[in-house]
Parts: sequence; C-alpha cells; structure tokens
Amino acid sequence: MSIKRTPRQHKYVNKKRIMTCIRECSPVSRAEIAVKLKLSKPTVSLAVDELIQEKWVVEKGIGESSSQGGRRPIQLFFNEKAAYIIGTDIGGTKVKIVLCDLCGNILADTSFSTNTYLQAGILKQMAIETERLIAKNQVSKDRILGMGVGIPGITQTASGLVIEAPSLGWVQYPFIAEAKRYFNFPIYIDNDVNAAALGEQWLGNAQNKRNLLFIAVGTGIGSGIILNNQIYRGASSAAGEIGYMVTNKEDLKREFKPVFHRYGYLENVAGGKSIGDQFTRAVLKDPHHTLFERAQSSGLSGEDAFLFAKKGDSAALAVIDEAIEHLAFGIVNAASLLNPEVIILGGGVLHSAEYILPRIREIIDRYLPSLVEMKTSQLGENAGVLGAVSLFLREHESILNFHDEGDY
Repeated sequence: MSIKRTPRQHKYVNKKRIMTCIRECSPVSRAEIAVKLKLSKPTVSLAVDELIQEKWVVEKGIGESSSQGGRRPIQLFFNEKAAYIIGTDIGGTKVKIVLCDLCGNILADTSFSTNTYLQAGILKQMAIETERLIAKNQVSKDRILGMGVGIPGITQTASGLVIEAPSLGWVQYPFIAEAKRYFNFPIYIDNDVNAAALGEQWLGNAQNKRNLLFIAVGTGIGSGIILNNQIYRGASSAAGEIGYMVTNKEDLKREFKPVFHRYGYLENVAGGKSIGDQFTRAVLKDPHHTLFERAQSSGLSGEDAFLFAKKGDSAALAVIDEAIEHLAFGIVNAASLLNPEVIILGGGVLHSAEYILPRIREIIDRYLPSLVEMKTSQLGENAGVLGAVSLFLREHESILNFHDEGDY
C-alpha cells in the first residue's frame, strides 16, 4: 500500500535523501545528486540552498570540468562540525561519555566508576562530566544537539523509561524525566547492546548491512537485532535476550542452579562469570594445579580460563570448549530464526576472539541452513558510545534523522 504524502512531507524526505547523499558521497555537485537520486535539478538546488543556510552543508572549491568543457561545478561537502552529540554508555563497572561530531569522530572522552555513583546519582555525575567535557573542548553549548544513552537493561525508547536494569538497581526508573533535571537538550535511551549494534552498523563491521545480529558476551550474554534497517525491540522492549536461550534441556530437568539470580540459561553456562566459576571448580579438584591456592582463596576469572586454555591446560580447555559449544548452538538458533547478513561478536570475553571464533564458525557452518558472515566488533569498547550517538541521530526529529528515509 502506497502512503500518500503531503507536499511538506515530500520536501522533508527529499531533503533527508539529499543530505544523506552529500554525507556519503562528498565532494559531490548538485547535478550529480540529481542524477543519483533521480530528482529534478530545481528540487536539489532548493534543498541544497537550505542545507547551506542551515550550515549542514558547505561549498568548497571547484570540481573537474566536463569533457565538453564549460564552467566547473561547485562541490558540496557535509559539515560534520555543524553540531555535536554526546554519546554515553552506562556499564556495570564504568560509565563512558564521548563528545562526537556528526560523522562519529570522537573529539574527547571521559569515564567514571558506576559503583561509586550508584547511590549518589549516576545522572548527576553524568551532567558534571558532560559539562567538563564541553567546556574543556571549548564547544558552544548551543551546538550540542543532544545525547544518546545505552543502558544495561530493558528500556523503552519512546517513553524514556528503564523497565529494569539489574546491575544498576533500577526498576521502572523514569530516566528521561529525571535527566531533564540535569540536561537542557534532548536525550534518547536504548538497551546498551542495541546501541552497540547501531554503532557497528554505522561505523563498524556491519556497515551497509540492513539485517544484523550483534552478540555481546561478557558477564552475561545479550544481543541487539537490526531487521530491515530497524532495531527490533519486541512487544515489551525485551527482544534480543539471547542469554535466556536453553541449549541443553537435560540441565533444566536436573534443577539447574543459575550462577546469578534471574540470569538466563545460556549466560549461566557460557558467560564470563560462569566460565570463571567452572574453571575454579575444575582446578579445586587438582591440588597440584598451578592455580590451586588462588582458586581456594579468591576464585578464578574467565580471563584466567582463557589464558590457561591458550597454554594447553586441560582443565581450562574442557571448560572453554564446553562454553563455546553452548554459545555456538545459541547463535545457530538465533541465526536460523533471523537470517541476518552478518553476526558481530563483542563484549569482554571476546578479547580471546582468535581462540573462540574458529570453533564457533565450525559449529555454525555444520548446523546453520544458510551461510552468514561472522565478525568481531570493529569498534570494540567504543561500540556502545558510538551506537548511542547513532541512536540519537536516528531518533531525533531533525534534518539529521537520515538513517531511514523510507519510513515516513
């Protein structure tokens, strides 16, 4: 069914398309834009004049003359410094904040410990750090378009409500309403893994992909799903909870005890905390093991398990290989259902990607009905903050809402 647009809507959509073309193809001339977008030259010229007046676009120099000779066309460039955006990633251990231009170039960043400000107020400290960041880099406040925020929990982007974020102790927390006490610019929130997926699609290993699955493997396991260029959030904003997948029903029949209360099955057998706990138990069975005393006194981490697996330690290898199998089967299940173009793996456990990835690929190639690209996160620790910036650009009702031209 075709949607009937008003002339104003037509103009807005065309302007967005022209803006996107300049951003992606600059330097580019008005005539080239008209050909690329199949728009009339007057339509393009009018929109470009507006974009120049609004400072989103600048004219520079002259282009190559045509083969027939004649006047050279003026070249148009996207003005990435026309405004700035704050990206924030609230993690279980630290809150990272970046100041970005419109092309995702990070001008400056700062961070603070999450636990230190859980009681005192994370939003208040975010405001203090953001103020410092803007002042230190001598950016005028009126050039800050707003902020995108990734939150480790179930969030409602439309209402700005955090339904539940266990690591922060937030339940039905009105994040945006509270944020208005500290910030006078627009703010958009989403789940942190959804934000990371947006970051990888914008600037990372999922560029030009409309269907992707981002899987973050850390203490827990979560995923962000982009289908047909849109974040898929589900009926109650809880889509992507891949950590709750069951990859061994026999375990559940035997009254399975989770590592963390309310964590799902998959993250309880393949998450970083689980790997560390299982390695600790394995080492405690061998009093001659190098790590026996540390296992007794403080327990071992997932990092310890990976480190010793690389050295060929049999206990570590058994634990890691079991966890990788569970993770791979979870990925097979998700990919069979969603049929993404690419799967991006991120999160702390994947610092050992060179060990994990070949084993996952082997299982996926064996069981998945269709081939899929598999890559690690290109943006790494910046996936969340840059994804938060991308989230803002998508959600903010301005000319910069240029990610989804066909959704009017």
